[in-house]
Amino acid sequence: MRVALFATCLVDTMVPQVAWATAALLERLGHEVVVPAGQSCCGQMHVNTGYRREAVPIVANHVRAFAGAEAIVAPSGSCVASIHHQQAAVARRAGEHALADEAAALAERTYELSQFLVDVLGVTDVGAYYPHRVTYHPTCHSLRLLRVGDRPLQLLRAVRGLDLVELPAADQCCGFGGTFAVKNAETSTAMLTDKMANVLSTHAEVCTAGDASCLMHIGGGLSRLRSGTRTVHLAEILAATEEAVSPHQSTRPAVAR
Repeated sequence: MRVALFATCLVDTMVPQVAWATAALLERLGHEVVVPAGQSCCGQMHVNTGYRREAVPIVANHVRAFAGAEAIVAPSGSCVASIHHQQAAVARRAGEHALADEAAALAERTYELSQFLVDVLGVTDVGAYYPHRVTYHPTCHSLRLLRVGDRPLQLLRAVRGLDLVELPAADQCCGFGGTFAVKNAETSTAMLTDKMANVLSTHAEVCTAGDASCLMHIGGGLSRLRSGTRTVHLAEILAATEEAVSPHQSTRPAVAR
C-alpha cells in the first residue's frame, strides 16, 4: 500500500524523529511511504481558539495536499481527531459545501497510527524490540474523540523485551490542552502534577503516548523534576528493533511532489 504520512506541525517542528520512526515502521511492514510536500497545519489550533473562518483556507490546503492518497497516517490522535470532527464542519459552516464533502471523504481515509496498524493492516506484532519498563498515557483526543481504545496497548504488549505497567488514573487529562496550558497555567500545572505523580508511581523508565503534544507537556515536567523517567512516542517504540538502535537513523521517506 502507498501511505501518505501526515507529519503534523508539532512533530515536524519539535520531534521530527517521530515522523521518521512512523515512516520506518510502515516501510518495515512492506508499505511505500510518501510525504506530500504541500502539507501544513490541519487547522485544529485555529478552530479550538475560535478562528473558524481563518481555518477554512487551512482545511482547503490540507485537502489539496492529500488529494488522491489511498491512506493517510499521522502519529497524532489529536490532529486526526481534528480531521475527523472539525474540518468538514468548519468548511460547511462557512458555506464551502464542496470543500466540506472533500474533507469528509478525506477523513474516511485518515488514520491515527495505532488505528491503521490494528484496524487496516490487522497487525499487532510489528516486530519491535524495546527492553524497558513502560507505562502508557491515553491522550484525551485519542481516547474520547477517536476512541482508539486498547489498540496502542495491544501493540505495546506484543513488543519483545517491553515491561508494560498500568498507569493509575490513566484516563485523566495531563493538563496540556494546547492554549489551555497557556491561558490556565495554574490549573494546567496542577493537572500535570497529578499526572506526573501517577507516572512516577509505576517506576517506569518511559511514559509513552500517541500525541507529541501531551508527551512534550509531561516530559517537560518530568525533566524539571530530574526524575529519570523520560517520554517516548509510541511510534518510536514500535519502530525500535534489535538491529536499529534508534529509529530516526532509518532512511527518511520520499517527499511527494
